[in-house]
This record gives sequence, structure tokens and C-alpha cells, in this order.
Amino acid sequence: MKIIPKIRFLGSAREVGRAAITVKTEKNQLLLDYGVMLDDEPGFPMHIPPKEVDAIVLTHSHLDHSGGIPLFQLHGKKPVYGTQLTFDLAKPLISDFIRLSSYYLSFEFLELQTMMRNTVHLDFRKEQTIGDMKFQLLNSGHLPGGAQVLIEADGKRIVYTGDYNSTDTQLLAGADRDYGELDAIIIESTYATAVHPDRKELEKEFMEDVKGIVQNGGTVLIPAFSVGRSQEIACVLAANHFEFPVVMDGMAREANRIMMEHSSYMRDPDLFMKAMHSATWVDGWKDRRKMAKRSGAIISPAGMLKGGPAAFYIQRVGKKSKNGVFLVGYQIPGTPGRELIDEGKCVIDGKIQNVKADVKRFDFSSHSGANELRAAVKDLKGNPTVYIVHGEEESCETFAEWIRTEVGLEAVAPKAGEAFTV
Repeated sequence: MKIIPKIRFLGSAREVGRAAITVKTEKNQLLLDYGVMLDDEPGFPMHIPPKEVDAIVLTHSHLDHSGGIPLFQLHGKKPVYGTQLTFDLAKPLISDFIRLSSYYLSFEFLELQTMMRNTVHLDFRKEQTIGDMKFQLLNSGHLPGGAQVLIEADGKRIVYTGDYNSTDTQLLAGADRDYGELDAIIIESTYATAVHPDRKELEKEFMEDVKGIVQNGGTVLIPAFSVGRSQEIACVLAANHFEFPVVMDGMAREANRIMMEHSSYMRDPDLFMKAMHSATWVDGWKDRRKMAKRSGAIISPAGMLKGGPAAFYIQRVGKKSKNGVFLVGYQIPGTPGRELIDEGKCVIDGKIQNVKADVKRFDFSSHSGANELRAAVKDLKGNPTVYIVHGEEESCETFAEWIRTEVGLEAVAPKAGEAFTV
């Protein structure tokens, strides 16, 4: 008797982070992502014995999707599929994670090196066969090199979106949604209950505010995630002919170097290269101190002001009312960035002080918002069951209810450990 493909949710079920999903047929099992939850100590998805996994597919480099994959290299070699850019970006991120969290981990740099030796690089839309399954990667629009996974097994067609953005940005083309007829889709829901602003309007407002401060002799600090957001902000400035100094710092510089070797993944490779070449990359503390006094824009990790050079810059930039601190990513509760948004305070010179600079938040999300997610589900072909993951519990349940009521498709917000046949 043939086993119909079975989907099992090991992580990212009713929570954001630690993504891990298996798709199993009679003969084979694919693991889609195996990420970590970054709290005081890292949280892993549910365990799956490595010997039961035939191959792993990594959708993108962020640690909540990639951070646990070295575990599968402890005993024997497991092939890991993804785009070359995903692996080139994942290596420094996982390496940094091991350095900071090694006390809590059962793997070391050796397993990361083994993982990198076992990577199989796939281009978008190139079909790959694992036993009785076929799969291909599709652009996800979320992060350079980021992918969705389209799986065919036992006559069934399944899509896992990973983290995904259907809107074009200055950095990336929106997600490829040409799936054909589907039997199941596993879709993220990070912002299923939030409406993002119109991208063009957002850029216009951002540019007006940045130019306003810099033209008056001020400095704008833009704390941004090192992979993806930093490069997008540089592209936004370049596309809008920002003629003042732009500085890039922190791990963003290493991400820049990697992405410049893979510029074909970008929506407009010429704009991307122009943005990278026109920015000044900080080289050491002497540079850093000098740049903090100069009028212009400083793009620097950490995106939530939790360490990184941004924590240094805010001590200089935050003291003067002519300056600005523009946050361009989500701020997790409890982080310095969230405290800055909510209270207008930050640690300056060793104590919590009011920030005098103009503080604003701009929603440059790399995830689809409620309107885009709803449009994506309405556009689906076939009669697929929709599995909703990678969102807060309320987000997952609300989106599932909307799909059942408004679209008429079966929709499930699975719990960790639950398995479903397609």
C-alpha cells in the first residue's frame, strides 16, 4: 500500500522561528529547514533522528531557518540543498551563532564545515530528484538567494513558501507564484494580521526625512539587519539619488562582499552594484569615530540596537536633536530598539537616557503583509489545503479562519508535532 505524502511540523507551528517541516513518502523523507529560536539560550525544533532524513532543503540563511542544520552532520553526511548565495550567507551567520552560543550547542565549527562540504547548489526552477520525490526552488522575494520549495511526490504537488515577500523592492523581485495546480501549501503568516504601507509611499517618506536631517547638517543612524535590510536601504538611497555620504558598517560589510559575487540574484544588479560602490565601508574604530561626527547616513547592524557598531553610533548620534535614528525593521519586545520606540530612551554613556535625536520607524518588511498574503491564497490554483506556520498563535488561527470563510479552502494552523496526509 502506497503511503500518501505526509507533512509533519517540527517547528514554527503557531510561533515565529525555529522552522522545521518534514515531507515523507513511502521511501524518502525531506527536511525543510531546521532553525533555532534565539532567546537567552537557543531553542531547537522537535528532534528527528538524522538517519530518518534523506536530505535537507534550506530556504534561506536566517538562523531561524538555518541554525540547527549542522546537527545533522554529527554522524555521517547529509546533503543540504539550497542556492549558492544562501549557503555563502549562512556560513558567517551560523559561525557567529556557534561563537556566541557554543555552551548550549551539541555541534561545533567542525559540523558547520562538514555541512558546507555537503551543500548542493541549485538554481531557481532547476528540478532535483531524491528517491521518489522531485523538487525545485522558486524565488521567495524575502532575502537574496532565498527560496520557496515546490515538491512533487506520489502525484501530489506541495509548496513550502518559507519566509516570503510578493512585493518588488529595490533589492529583490517579488516571490515567484507560478506554482500551477497544488494539493497543499505551507505558508508563512508573520504579518497575517498587519497591513504594510505602500512601498513607494514608504520610500518617499523615508527619503524626505533622511534628506531633511542631512541637509540641515545632521547624521541619520539606520540600524539594520546585516543580511538583506542593510543592502536594501543602500539601494533605496541610491535609487533616489541620495547625494550625501552613505556609510556601511558591521557584519553588513561581509554580507555586501558575498552578495556582490552573486549580483544576478538582485532585481537590478546595476543599481545594487552602484549602491555598494558609492557607500563608504567602515574600516576599524578610527573610521567609526570619524563617521559618527560627519553629516550623512550610517547603515549599521544590529537592527534592534542589541550590540554591533549601531550600539556605539547611537551614543554619538542620539545626543543631538539635529540627528535622526531611523529604525527599518521589526523591534522585538525587550530589545534596545523596542525600548527606543516605546520610551524614547537608550543606553548612552553607560546609563539610560532620553535620546534627543529624531526617532522614527519605517516598515521596510521583507515579509508579505495581510493584503499580500490574502491575495496569494486567492490566486492559488487547484484545491489545496493551506497549512499556516511562522506566525504568532493568534495570527495563524485568524488567517486560517479567514481562508476557510472567505476563500473556501481547507486551512489548518498546525501545532508542533502534528502530521497530516496530503
